[in-house]
Amino acid sequence: MTHELKNIVKQYQERGGAAVLATVVALEGSSYRRPGVRMLIFENGDMVGAVSGGCVEKEVLRQAQAVFATGTSRIMVYDGRYRLGCEGILYILLETFKPNVTFLTHFWNTIENRKPFQIISYYQKEQSDNDNYHSEFQFGDNMFPVTDEVGPKEGLAVFEQEMQPCFQLLIIGAEHDAVQLCQFAAFTGWEVSVVANPREEKTEKDFPGIHKLIQVEPEAFQYSLDPQTAVVIMTHSFVKDLQFVMALKDERGAYIGLLGPFKRREKLFGELLERCPDVSEAFLDQIHGPAGIDIGAETPQEIAISILSEILSVINNKEPQLLKDKMGKIHT
Repeated sequence: MTHELKNIVKQYQERGGAAVLATVVALEGSSYRRPGVRMLIFENGDMVGAVSGGCVEKEVLRQAQAVFATGTSRIMVYDGRYRLGCEGILYILLETFKPNVTFLTHFWNTIENRKPFQIISYYQKEQSDNDNYHSEFQFGDNMFPVTDEVGPKEGLAVFEQEMQPCFQLLIIGAEHDAVQLCQFAAFTGWEVSVVANPREEKTEKDFPGIHKLIQVEPEAFQYSLDPQTAVVIMTHSFVKDLQFVMALKDERGAYIGLLGPFKRREKLFGELLERCPDVSEAFLDQIHGPAGIDIGAETPQEIAISILSEILSVINNKEPQLLKDKMGKIHT
């Protein structure tokens, strides 16, 4: 959800003017999205983001007009049991969004430095207007409300959310299939960095949706992984793949994928163990090769979907299965 919030703040800064932040703070039953999802409404009716699959937003826009008119925060209750397929009741906090310069500085520093932060919302679980309903962002020891004027929070219900750094994908390789993987991953909101050899003369324009292009020779490559970082190695060169795997052997990320068949992976592991006999089993265990889930993928686009699906299943600790075969709730 951090990437959605990042887009909300970015759009607010670019456009300016009056805005209302909508946050799902509670849910009874099931819904398309879970508590913590947000959208921004501008006074002219433009919206950034969504809190559902598209069925709730018109009502959010309508009720946000009262917040624009009075400046008083509102909890709107949307009962979808008779209108939606999700059969849930959403409690949505609508509040004036007017972050000050200090808030924005701390926000972007936190995003850039890949630090977690917290968001705390205060409300009552009923349709109501109240000047005391509000949200606060906590960056380290610093707490900032989303607007300058907030009231006391005693006696109010609390929704707390831990926000992690934006998930990022590091693609090592710059061939056509890397372009497709970059584009598809960017569509999910991930920050995508591509590692290319300087001699290939690639630019960021070659990779739609890219966050950063890293031009470096394999032997000079260094990169620190964190739990919110996945890597896919796809240079189409056995020697280069081996060099990049060796460079990452002491790192621990969320996922490392290796393009190519099983035999190629085993050969690479053999070379790696011969050159780096101290490499840990934990590192080898985090390598997924061949990368991807078996969905019959053939084209570069389908292969990208296969790889992204496996990354999602790994980071969410989910065994892939057809939802029609799953008993109980989709979201757990």
